[in-house]
Formats: sequence, C-alpha cells, structure tokens
Amino acid sequence: MRIDTILDHIDNGHMALPEFQRGYVWNRDQVRGLFDSLYRRHPVGGLLVWATEARTAVHRGEGPLAAGVVKLLLDGQQRITSLYGVLRGKAPKFFDGNAQAFTGLYFHLETENFGFYQPVKMQDDPLWIDVTELMKTGNSGLGAYVARISSIPEHSAKVGDYVGRLSKLLGIRDIDLHIEEVTGADKSLDVVVDIFNRVNSGGTKLSKGDLALAKICADWPDARDTMKVELRKWQAAGYDFNLDWLLRSVNTVLTGEAKFLYLHDKGADEVQLALKRATKHIDSCLNMIGSRLGLDHDQVFFGRFGVPVMVRYLDKHGGALNEKDRDKLLFWFAQAGMWGRFSGSTETAIDKDLEALEGPEGGLEKLLTQLRLWHGGLRVEPGHFTGWSLGARFYPVLYMLSRMGSAKDWGTGLALKAHLLGRMSRLEVHHIFPKGQLYRHDAYKFRRAEVNALANFCFLTKDTNLRISDRLPEEYFPEIEKDHPGALASQWIPEDPKLWKIENFRAFLEERKKLLAQEVNRRMEELLHGDLRWLEGPAAPVSVEAPVAGGITSEEEEQQVEALNRWMNEHGLPHGVVSFDFSDAETGEQRAVFDLAWPNGIQEELSQPVALLLNEPGEVIAIASQAGYRCFQSVADLKKYIESDILVMEDAA
Repeated sequence: MRIDTILDHIDNGHMALPEFQRGYVWNRDQVRGLFDSLYRRHPVGGLLVWATEARTAVHRGEGPLAAGVVKLLLDGQQRITSLYGVLRGKAPKFFDGNAQAFTGLYFHLETENFGFYQPVKMQDDPLWIDVTELMKTGNSGLGAYVARISSIPEHSAKVGDYVGRLSKLLGIRDIDLHIEEVTGADKSLDVVVDIFNRVNSGGTKLSKGDLALAKICADWPDARDTMKVELRKWQAAGYDFNLDWLLRSVNTVLTGEAKFLYLHDKGADEVQLALKRATKHIDSCLNMIGSRLGLDHDQVFFGRFGVPVMVRYLDKHGGALNEKDRDKLLFWFAQAGMWGRFSGSTETAIDKDLEALEGPEGGLEKLLTQLRLWHGGLRVEPGHFTGWSLGARFYPVLYMLSRMGSAKDWGTGLALKAHLLGRMSRLEVHHIFPKGQLYRHDAYKFRRAEVNALANFCFLTKDTNLRISDRLPEEYFPEIEKDHPGALASQWIPEDPKLWKIENFRAFLEERKKLLAQEVNRRMEELLHGDLRWLEGPAAPVSVEAPVAGGITSEEEEQQVEALNRWMNEHGLPHGVVSFDFSDAETGEQRAVFDLAWPNGIQEELSQPVALLLNEPGEVIAIASQAGYRCFQSVADLKKYIESDILVMEDAA
C-alpha cells in the first residue's frame, strides 16, 4: 500500500493504533535515518496490522473508527507516526510522545542529506528545503521552488538536477510498503499481543501489564492518561516509576494478587476506586520511606517492588499505622532492598509476600518470618559493604545511614538528615581518598573496585566537596575535626590517624566497613523498638558480587571526563553522568559501568542516549549499543558529534 494511502487511512479511521501499543519513542536521529533510507529507496520493512471489527476494536486516540473492518498497527508504529508527522506537518490522532522529534526536517538539494532545522547553518542557504512544506504543497508547488533557485545565478545551471531530486523526494509518498494482516475470529487480544512480541523481537516487548491495561482501557478509555498524571507527580518529586509498577499496586489493592491476569475481569468502576486507594497508599509509603529512611530519590530507592506489598498492608489497615507497626514495615522494606528480595522472579516474590499478609495469622510477623526464612540472618556484616560504585546494592544503604542518623557535612557541620536538607540534588558523592590521588600512586596498584569502594564514599554538600578538592585525608581531616568536632565520626571515619594515610588505604576501607555495618544494625534495631528477635541468629554468608565491566580506570581517563563535562557546561549543555551504572530495567542488577553517559540523550527525547566509553572492552560497547546508546570511544569524536548535531539544534531553539 502507498504511504500516502496509509496516511489517508489513518485520517478516515480505517487504520489506527491498538490500545496496548506504547507511545512514540523515536528521536530525531531515527527520523532522519528513515527518510534517508526512503529517499534512497532502501528497504525500510513492512507493516503488520490486525484486521478486526471496528465495533470491538480498542484503539488509542480521539475520533471514531470507520465502520466495518479496521486495521490496527501492530508493527510499524514508529515509522508510520514519523511519516505522518513529517508529511502532514502534525501528529496523528493516536499520538503520545514528543512531536519535536519529527518537526523541522530539511533536505539539502546539493548534498542530498537530511537534517533538522539549524538557523546558523540553513537560513542563508536556499538549497535547504523544508520537507513538510514540500510534501504539503506537492507537485503543484514545484514551480515556486524552481523559480526561486533559478533566480540565483550560482545555482541556475543545476536547476534540472535539483528538480529531479525534489521529485524523488516527493516520490516518498508513492512508495509501497508491504502490509501483512493478522485476521480470524480466533485472534483474541492475548493472541495478538503474543504475535506482536514475537514480531517485535528487536524492540520493547509488551508486558503482561500492557495487556491488562489495554483491557482496562476498553472499559475506561482515560485509564492510561489518569495513571500517567500520577507518574508525573512522582517524577516531579524525584521518583521514576512506570505504568507496570503503578498497575501492580492497583492489582494488590483490588485483588490481593501480583499477577495481572486477576485484573482482567474487573470493571472500570472497581479499577478507578482501586487506583485512588493505591495512589493514596503509595504517597504514604513514599512519605514514610523518604522521611524515616531518607531514601528520597530514584537512584537510592532500592526494593521498589516492595511498595505494592506495603500498599496492600496499608489498605488492609485503613491506611493508618501506629509508630511501631510503621517502623516494622519500614524495617521489612529496607531489609528486602538490602538483600535483593525482588531481583529474581519479581512476581513470584510479591505473591509470596502478599500471601503472608492474608488470613487470621497474616501480617507483619509472618512477612518478616518469611523474609528471614528466604534470606537467613538479617544482621549486616562488614563484608556486605565490599561492593563498589553507585550501582552496588549497599550504595542506597550508605545513603540511608547518612540521612537517618547524625551524619554531618564536613564544611558546615550541619546534619544531613532528610528533613533538614532536601533531595539528593543538593548532595554529592565524595571520594574520601580522591580517585586521582589513588590512581597516581602506582606503587600500591589500587584497583578500580578499591578506588570506587562504598567504604571510600561519603555524602557532602556540593560546596564542601569542591572545597576539599583532591586533597588526601591526612591533610584535610585534621582541619575538619578542628572546625567541626565529631563531624568525622558522624560519617563513620576511623579515629586512628595512621589509617588516613594513602599507604594504609586498604586498612582504612576494612575498618570503615566495620563501622558502617555496626551503624546499619543499630538503625535496624531502632526500627524494631526493642523487638530484636528478627536480628538474632547467624548472619547470612557474604556473597561476592560479580565484577562489572567498564568504568574509569586511570587518572588520565578521569581528567578527560571532567574536562568534557566542563566543556559541556561552557556550551550550555547538560553534564553527563560520570561512571554511569547501567542496570537491567527489570531486576535493577548492574550490567556495566559507562565512563560518561546521557541516558536520556543530550537533548532529552530528541536525540538518542549517548555514552563515552574510553578504552573499554567490546563487551561494554556491545551492552551500550544493544541498549540503544550512541557510543563514542574518544572525546574528540563525541565533541564532533555534539558540534555538528547538537549545538546547531540548540541555536535553532
């Protein structure tokens, strides 16, 4: 079917997007690549549609469907949305995303390249053609382009070539895309979603939550948008949750189950009421966790799948808890996060925990008993702080200690408690022994895992971090102790000055791990209000975390990364995340460390994720590439990309 005809079908309601499809996620690089392939008549793949009766079709967007059989897009949404946006100059009815990704596409008649509008580069060059304007005027508008170019002496000799290229560009509308149809009365929504996932092997799979939400939207069309309002509210508060996560809590409130299939027979009124209850309880959970444990932003919010269990418990108790029950519930949440309760089969773990809440003997006691039976001893040992980098499981524990207790900033002497300081954006991770100093002392051969060990981290305000700079502890510790007595001990720094010397760095780490473990256990005891039986018995064995590939390994690499971030700042662009921990989206487990990364793109939602990988093995590059990152192995190449593709876009804005 011709592309123009496909777009007409969208306009007249003969083609639409099924409710279970996710929103538009392409960036400008992908849109530009699509049009370049179409212009050069390279294959761009066909479409897969579900031919079904309009009266039973559950579709996204405003407006009615045409009577009879309609075609719902299963595979090809991103391509068709991009084509519609550029050729029509507006988003289709079913659109949900950032329209800037396809707005302002231009074509150069001499180089035959596509690019998004950049005033400095394009405004004085008449050979740059607005693709949308050309497509909207069609063949009848060619005369105006010919007249304009012919009037410029230096270009008039090539008017014939340029007209041919304009016609070839317009010819994109007439390209045929193969359409394969899924038909038959036996094709239920479940079957079609399974077909979609099989076909969409290279993209994001639809989850069981997507299927459940599609069925909910059939009865309550505004369900998705209503839930997104709540997600945006939490995002503004620093938490990045998704629809599946929220729907899981709706499910536990309404059915007491984790599996989404239990939602399939629930009516719109029931779901709406459950959503109100769930969001109210989630707010309570976030307030409790943020104020009591200090876990106040997404990076440290470990064990997030414990929240649906907490929501169920709150719902069963009318949302009101006394102080002891509140703290015991928080003890369970913190322990579940520390030991990775939900890092394996999430649904199975949630189901078992929900089961512990049910029945006359169900409740917190049974929930904690189950946790201890699953993990073993719940007391923390020094070895549990052996992890390294911001992606380590005990990184949030270190942050929690800093916020729960009496940890003080070393520059001001003020407490870092949650209710006094605000969110993490005002705190920075400080390497107690500076990375550069450790890498410079070659004689000791400090490994990356030692340099970035959790026991070498503390949290300070930005000003304090900058003031300390890269000085060694033996130099700046005495100053801190003189100006703010007790501030070092408040951050669990060993008292012995011998351990402040770089030659004793490894001994410093071991001693501080002991102090951190003692503090965790003390805080956990505090949450139990004297009921310490849950901490009795031998601690579980310390498992050695598998080494994670990637990351900064030398002072030279660190200097390059820091210099690049300064350069970004000078050009008004966002800093990259240094030593970015790339994790599995489902389990939260670390997969690799990228030297510098922009996980949402340098221009959020307009350009693809970017990673700087200096001297990294192929394994790390493959992980980043498969996750959709645009990878650069040198600062020079990354700067070249930014200057040619990003800075000019910023000028256009």
